[in-house]
Amino acid sequence: MKKVLVTGAGGTVGLQVIRFLLSEGKYEVTALDLKNKYVYKRLKPFRKRINIIFGDVNDETIVDALVKDHDVVIHLAGVLPSLANVREDLCREVDLNGTKTIVNSIRDYNPDCFLLYASSTSVYGKQENSKDITVKSKSNIDDYDFYSKYKLESEKYIKDNLKYYTIFRLAYVLGNPGRESLIYNVPLKTELELLSAEDAGYAFVCAIDFMNKVNKKIFNVSGGEKFRSTYRDYLVKIFKSYGLSIRYLSTWLLAEKNYHGGYYTDGNKLDDILHFRSKNLDVYYNSLDKYKVTRIFQRILAWPFILIYSRKGKK
Repeated sequence: MKKVLVTGAGGTVGLQVIRFLLSEGKYEVTALDLKNKYVYKRLKPFRKRINIIFGDVNDETIVDALVKDHDVVIHLAGVLPSLANVREDLCREVDLNGTKTIVNSIRDYNPDCFLLYASSTSVYGKQENSKDITVKSKSNIDDYDFYSKYKLESEKYIKDNLKYYTIFRLAYVLGNPGRESLIYNVPLKTELELLSAEDAGYAFVCAIDFMNKVNKKIFNVSGGEKFRSTYRDYLVKIFKSYGLSIRYLSTWLLAEKNYHGGYYTDGNKLDDILHFRSKNLDVYYNSLDKYKVTRIFQRILAWPFILIYSRKGKK
């Protein structure tokens, strides 16, 4: 039975990774994340089926001990925008230095360990041809996009130091609007290719069985054509189903709009290997209908924003 370590296990994708690992029935799973009420509550249902370690990815003692004893590390831990782009020090410490700690432990103590690293399609920045982005597209990020900067530096460090690794550049992951803020901040007219959290988690788990085919490669991980939308349409759908979200609204109004999105025309390459795609955008929107009964007042408050965004889209 292979032993799999998941960092950032209490996050949106991390929980899906754990669920799929357990459903396979052939992995011993260890979850590593910082201890807080939010993470504790999310991992609690799994406490009898996995090993839960509360700690920091920069704690060399903990990381070294765990890496020595695991066959696979799925490294998801990191600081997400918009916090990442206003706290460069924190982003550098967690995203870059935390990744270096993981990589150094694998290199020095368990070089046959397979690392699956969660990077981001944000590393492409603003592309001249946003409808034809591939892993060969040159990065064009803004100076203040520290999140993407340290993702790229982490990718390079992984490639320079490990012999078994795969880098997944995740598209905009669709989370639960009731629990999470906006992952990125996006101009309204931007055309996006999105990704469900379930499909993202399944891709990581499937990759373990296909290490020989994905080793030492970078992939764009996205939902494909069935997950394409403008950001404006996406927000309107969220507001119609979930209602006004202070978290969504505050990050949208206050943060820099530095996620430029686009379409990933080589995204099918990974799906051809792993067959991880199972959903479409309508399935995600339909899953939000459960809020229409419980959040009537919030939905009423959202209508001014729905009207504003809809009118802008028609111009």
